[in-house]
Amino acid sequence: MKLKIGVLLSGSGTNLQAIIDEIANGLPVEIVHVLSSRPDAYGIERARAAGIPVTVFDRSCYEDPIAADARIAAIMAEAGAEYLVMAGYMRKLTPAVLNAFPDHVLNLHPALLPSFKGAHAIQDAWDAGVKVTGVTVHLANEDYDKGPIVAQRAVPVLEEDDIDSLEARIHDTEHVIYPEVLRAIAEGRMTMDEDRKIHIC
Repeated sequence: MKLKIGVLLSGSGTNLQAIIDEIANGLPVEIVHVLSSRPDAYGIERARAAGIPVTVFDRSCYEDPIAADARIAAIMAEAGAEYLVMAGYMRKLTPAVLNAFPDHVLNLHPALLPSFKGAHAIQDAWDAGVKVTGVTVHLANEDYDKGPIVAQRAVPVLEEDDIDSLEARIHDTEHVIYPEVLRAIAEGRMTMDEDRKIHIC
């Protein structure tokens, strides 16, 4: 059985493309629907090129965030999504989605949480002069960037790096770790213990 996922995006959709590419290589996942929060997001074209149904929201759809998220939850439930995958989705989800998919919403963060939370994680890590940063996959909840950590991958900051080269390697790492996590879920290898800590065997 394939894991059925819905993907939420706001931008170029490179993580969506990485998942699409891995599905072509045997990843046991089916993307049942893609929703974009922006009508100009290039991820829309990636989804359409792969034959995936797409819903496009614009700014006006979010005037009532709870109503917007209720629509998202309904769209994804109707499509048969078991998990929601945030792939560069730049809006915070409300309980209207989180309660509809409890502990089944994944987010990707370009730093090693709990360090460097927020929307400028790569720049913040660079400015702090850290020698190692990385990527975190976690379960989304109402506390921004604080849900249970599913997987992490370190990315060293090299002496010859500038912020652009570091960012490129972080994104390359995202494109590897997200499909790996989805494979673990699809294969039943991800569990949560009573302390809400995630284990992948």
